[in-house]
Amino acid sequence: MNTRIVNAAAVAAVLAVGIGAITVNAADTGSHVALLAPSQSDSAMPRALALEDEVITFSAPPRDSEEEGRRRFEPLAEYLSKTLGKKVVYRHPGSWGVYQGAMQKGAYDLVFDGPHFNGWRMEKLDYNLLVKAPGDFSQVVVVRKDNTVSDLKRLAGRKVCAHEPPNLGTLIMQGAFDNPARQPLIVVVHGYKHIYQALLDGKCEAAVLPKKHLEKFDRERSAMRIVYQSKPMPNQALSAGPRISVEDRGRIAAALLAPEAAAPTVKMREAYMGGKPFVATSNSEYAGLGKYLSNEWGYY
Repeated sequence: MNTRIVNAAAVAAVLAVGIGAITVNAADTGSHVALLAPSQSDSAMPRALALEDEVITFSAPPRDSEEEGRRRFEPLAEYLSKTLGKKVVYRHPGSWGVYQGAMQKGAYDLVFDGPHFNGWRMEKLDYNLLVKAPGDFSQVVVVRKDNTVSDLKRLAGRKVCAHEPPNLGTLIMQGAFDNPARQPLIVVVHGYKHIYQALLDGKCEAAVLPKKHLEKFDRERSAMRIVYQSKPMPNQALSAGPRISVEDRGRIAAALLAPEAAAPTVKMREAYMGGKPFVATSNSEYAGLGKYLSNEWGYY
């Protein structure tokens, strides 16, 4: 398994010069080799990202190939177009660098992504939460049971398999360390299944993944031990930017909570929501969660 080791200082330096991580496959079926690629500069951003009065732009992080992203999200965009009587277009950002740069500038009217991004947009860009994936979740840091490490702080300077920031689990783990110079070395592995296997194979001393994924992967082996667990937080959600009127926000939320949303959202729900339907949410659930991005370049 090919991996790349990074630390917090290196990641900050990389982001500061506009470098973004290659796509992470959400279904754990894609490449899990960690590479870095230059993000596009503002001047090189696709013209399609520019706000257009007659078009509502919808996007999500590039966790899929463009083909997969369109297959999962374009039916939802078409459904919302019919609901609103306005053109809703899905834009695949192509890379994490482009996604973060465009998202930070408010170039997307509708965005489906993680709780920390939603909390940040709500705080900084006046976005509003519409609907979310059901259920809360916690991130855990685990070691193999034969490892004597019993406390998270003892992982400072040691290899931890994880997704690259701005993955929420990785940011939560880094935030638990007071001294930026005394943090784990991140062995970047793409896909939670691969992260678990890398730890099992001894590629690192610990791993970061959602607790529900640990329970799924470790059910039979019982090979892992949790050394840190975050507090529960709300799931991924769809939020709307300030160009979306109050009335249209209500129409979008109602449309996605309706039984008619089942067919046009089935592919994205299978990929990101365990097939479950959207549930109602509010801004208060995501208040303060943007703080996990406080050490990432471009957010604060």
